[in-house]
Amino acid sequence: MSASGGTRAIVAALGANLAIAASKFVAFAFSGSSSMLAEGVHSLADSGNQFLLLIGGKKAQREATPQHPFGYGRERYIYAFLVSIVLFSIGGMFAVYEGFEKIRHPHELEHWYWPVGVLAFAIIAEGFSFRTAIKESNELRGKLSWAQFIRRAKAPELPVVLLEDFGALIGLVLAFGGVGLSLLTGDGVWDGIGTVCIGVLLVLIALVLAAETKSLLLGEAAGADVVQQIETAMVDGDTVTRIIHMRTLHLGPEELLIAAKIAVRHDDTATEVAQAIDAAEARVRAAVPIARVIYLEPDIYSEAEAAKGPDPEATPGGPVPHPADH
Repeated sequence: MSASGGTRAIVAALGANLAIAASKFVAFAFSGSSSMLAEGVHSLADSGNQFLLLIGGKKAQREATPQHPFGYGRERYIYAFLVSIVLFSIGGMFAVYEGFEKIRHPHELEHWYWPVGVLAFAIIAEGFSFRTAIKESNELRGKLSWAQFIRRAKAPELPVVLLEDFGALIGLVLAFGGVGLSLLTGDGVWDGIGTVCIGVLLVLIALVLAAETKSLLLGEAAGADVVQQIETAMVDGDTVTRIIHMRTLHLGPEELLIAAKIAVRHDDTATEVAQAIDAAEARVRAAVPIARVIYLEPDIYSEAEAAKGPDPEATPGGPVPHPADH
């Protein structure tokens, strides 16, 4: 799966959210609807989130330095994680608080046509943004379901925009329901209930985003299809007879580190082994262009050693030997 950043989707979402936020705050000022206030803060938080994604994408393009020899690709993951925090705190928790306040102290809506008109405009604008995000995602999604795409995508921007836009559309429906019921019953409590529902929705979306970006920050391996491409390209059956073991790690959405122990023939000279490694690296980079860092260790394959299975103490993250064992 390509790791495109979906800049077009981010810019479309940013433009839509800025316009929607302004209209919602105007509607709140005229009507006093807490749903409009919560939705306005939601759109403002979303706008800030899009700025964060753009900043993360820009910072990730910096060249590697001696202090950061593998570059800054993970900046995009860090800023995507910040998005989940902003969405949870400013968007979700504020809406829940404002909703409970409105339930405790309800008041009748004034100038009802303002929130209704703004909600209609917001649904159209968010629909345009969501359509752009879907179009961008479909170019990368392939045959994956939407849930699989969000879970497996290595570039965080498109999943973030998709979930934000989806949540915004559901939130607008909830706001419409709260405002509508308040108008029909004359009871402002319904507006507060709608606001609480919006807040709970935003908190849930923020938790999903946090879980996904946390996994990326910890370091995810390449997808199964990419691993298969690497294995097929690395082993030529002549100079490289098999892969003894291999680890992959995403240094960023478009940067993959590969470390592998490869089997070579026992009678190969040092020159032949070096040429085999260079050729294997070239084949892998041709098959998987995002394979930026490749470390290959030559070895002689032993069925007896392979039958023992992997050594847990030699595995990153494996158990540390107890001092008493030595």
